Amino acid sequence: MGKRPIKDVKAPELLAVLRRIEARGTLETCHRCKMISGQIFRYAVATGRTEADPTIALKGAIPPVPEGHRAAITDPVKLGGLLRAIDEYQGSFIVKSALKILPLVFVRPGELRSAEWVEFDFENAQWNIPASKMKMKQAHLVPLSKQAIEILEELKPLTGASRYIFPSGRSFDRCMSDNAFCAALRRMGFEKSEVSAHGFRATARTLLDEVLQIRPDFIEHQLAHAVRDPNGRAYNRTAHIEERRRMMQTWADYLDGLRQVAKVIPFNTAKG
Repeated sequence: MGKRPIKDVKAPELLAVLRRIEARGTLETCHRCKMISGQIFRYAVATGRTEADPTIALKGAIPPVPEGHRAAITDPVKLGGLLRAIDEYQGSFIVKSALKILPLVFVRPGELRSAEWVEFDFENAQWNIPASKMKMKQAHLVPLSKQAIEILEELKPLTGASRYIFPSGRSFDRCMSDNAFCAALRRMGFEKSEVSAHGFRATARTLLDEVLQIRPDFIEHQLAHAVRDPNGRAYNRTAHIEERRRMMQTWADYLDGLRQVAKVIPFNTAKG
């Protein structure tokens, strides 16, 4: 669309651009571009630059992204290989640090990318994620292992002046892009069908249960899933916090062990 005034851009023209993206087989990117375009147009409406947001008229015009599980590694040996690859990553130190901490905290990638220094309580070794950033719109508490604290302390001299722990490589005023994790994993040689940033959640859910024998409700709490008591009430953010602290440290120590092949703990095949 070039340098044309935003007020001149109408729905059919925008749809034609999105169709070209869709034709390349990148449906997820197509929907992301539509979403970002809507944000731009709504800002333009609010600031008097245009009269309407044409993306509203495009609702249903783009096919939905097919539902499917995000790729995840649940084999301990392969996970150890992935962790070693991350340790040896030669790209951005900020992206490398984010990749190193993501398996330790197994939050949603967007929650980690937008993490701010002010949210971290180093004295109590915990990350307090505000409700506004959570999918379920409820505040979430993430206990931090010693390994996670070490990564953050190593990163702070570089990004401590930024609002964000993992700022964009282009500007410290923005957080890291949503494509940074994917690009780094592909650069390391891992295919989209093999592993994804969101997949670390499935990795933790599986191995904490099947290998480390952690109570499933502790795991679900830490994944910020809706967990209810026998009376149907949702547990609060600090439920089972001491057990979760121990779980997160045990998990971090286990991941350290996976980096050394000899320390891989096999699946408990006797479990039903």
